Amino acid sequence: MLSLPAAERRLLVKATILLMVTKFCLWLLPFALVRRLSGGLVRAPFRVRDEEYPPGKVVWAVETAGRGISRFSTCLTLALTSQVLLGRRGHPALVLIGVVGGGGSDLEAHAWVQSGGKVLVGGTGIERYTILATLEAN
Repeated sequence: MLSLPAAERRLLVKATILLMVTKFCLWLLPFALVRRLSGGLVRAPFRVRDEEYPPGKVVWAVETAGRGISRFSTCLTLALTSQVLLGRRGHPALVLIGVVGGGGSDLEAHAWVQSGGKVLVGGTGIERYTILATLEAN
């Protein structure tokens, strides 16, 4: 981590902290409240503007943070964290939640992120899922 430029280290630290906070919020709070809070983070004015990064660099930070603290990394926490960090940098992102199974088999859910029509986070195997919800950062 020390070999990274200072701005990338800050992004990685932000991703790590937000990932942990998101996980704790999902444990403790109703999902609707977590959504309102994360949407507020996207729009909240801060004195210091977040560094501009292309979406790929933001995704790199979230995925790297997720590997470093795997106990906090579910597809939903990664998706919500990505949505906030992308939105803070001017990249609108949608979180999609889909399910597969049911009808006698186990139900499996998955969350992923799309921005600009491209899947950025959690895209492996999404063609199997039926989309139940599309969440904007509102």
